Amino acid sequence: ERGGGGVRIYNTLTRAKEEFVPLVPGQVRMYVCGVTVYDVSHVGHARSAIVFDVIHRYFGFKGYEVKFVKNYTDVDDKIIRRAQEEGVDATVIAERYIEADERDMAALGVERPDVAPRATQHIGEMLALIERLVTTGHAYIVDGDVYFEIARFPRYGRLSGKNVDELLAGARVEVDERKRDPRDFALWKSAKPGEPSWEGPWGPGRPGWHIECSAMSMKYLGQTFDIHGGGEDLIFPHHECEIAQSEAATGKPFVRCWIHNGFVNLGAEKMSKSLGNILTIREFVKRHEPDAFRLYLLGTHYRSPVEFSEERVRESARALERLWGPVKQARKYAESRTFGHPGGELPSEFASFRERFIAAMDDDFNTPEALGVLFEFGHALHRTGGQSVQNFVRGARKLASLAQVLGLTGPKSKLEGLSSELSERIMSLIRERDEARRRRDWQRADEIRTELQQLEVVVKDTRSGTEWEWRGR
Repeated sequence: ERGGGGVRIYNTLTRAKEEFVPLVPGQVRMYVCGVTVYDVSHVGHARSAIVFDVIHRYFGFKGYEVKFVKNYTDVDDKIIRRAQEEGVDATVIAERYIEADERDMAALGVERPDVAPRATQHIGEMLALIERLVTTGHAYIVDGDVYFEIARFPRYGRLSGKNVDELLAGARVEVDERKRDPRDFALWKSAKPGEPSWEGPWGPGRPGWHIECSAMSMKYLGQTFDIHGGGEDLIFPHHECEIAQSEAATGKPFVRCWIHNGFVNLGAEKMSKSLGNILTIREFVKRHEPDAFRLYLLGTHYRSPVEFSEERVRESARALERLWGPVKQARKYAESRTFGHPGGELPSEFASFRERFIAAMDDDFNTPEALGVLFEFGHALHRTGGQSVQNFVRGARKLASLAQVLGLTGPKSKLEGLSSELSERIMSLIRERDEARRRRDWQRADEIRTELQQLEVVVKDTRSGTEWEWRGR
């Protein structure tokens, strides 16, 4: 399955949609800022994860070879503070919440990145980058701390579009008379008692937050790469600082295209750990199907804010039932084997939906429009389902494969998790029972029902055929 044509992406740096042209033809190198692991992730984090999961999947659908890197910040003031509160080592906190995040991402159907680097495993790369900045005069040392000097990088502020006064107001930096400019940011922080530290040329200490992503992204993707993403709250100061320190060190453009997703809001406020107004992913997936949440989020363009609503997620679950109706029906046909193999080209009456889906996604990953196309596709299948079983099944399978590009996995097969021997036995009995009922051989149909019950299969006769469920899970 391949897309063809070009993708246009809104680049935060240029504030315009641009044709995506990768540095290396056929390849996409993408870095996304992951979570700081001092607590469990919430649905705000889930949005960023799902947005970039869809972008990752879509480039793969288009035929690109994608190298996707997403980091873990596992050394940070908040991690250290939590460790001190609990009386444990900071690595205990980091490991706990990395494991929790991996479980949460799996529950949401988010594909794993190709590389998931941890900051603490890349201290050497950070030190080398800081040393280069000191050598080139872009950074200075004060009492074992190392700061990046903003005045030496005139393009600072270009990503966020902020002027000098706004930068000062927005940075919320600690007042430090030792800094040459209040906007100068820490590359290396000298060691404090009871905190984790590493040996550096300027004495023991730990890296500043911003330097880690520059060091890790350039290690795995090169000094210049295609896409860097994250939530819009990272534009300033984090991504602004990444650009400054990376380009000052290499003399090369750092990132070709910057992508940022909007917030998930609860009422008027952004959902955040610091505000305490969070709904954790762990709690959320107990109440809702992950596909319903994904559908709800993708119904809003990734750059726009989303107002969180439990009722809207429930509405999305009902909408999914409508979308999967033809897929479930096609699966029944396939399980009953009432037709030949549905190979071949997509029927002409359905072909336009695939092209329209691609056109929507090519336009800055317009998932609301792409979903609209999928629901129209579902309606068309409902209307034409009785005309040709083979065409219906081909169309339903194409609908499911396009939904999969968005990470919508579809209704689970009743055969999922069963051995091939057991699934074949169940389907053979159900087909035989359907045939007995067509012959009006009610005695044989009842005998087979009893056999199925012994296999822990419950059957229900409906006008459209046999409904069944395996209760042996």
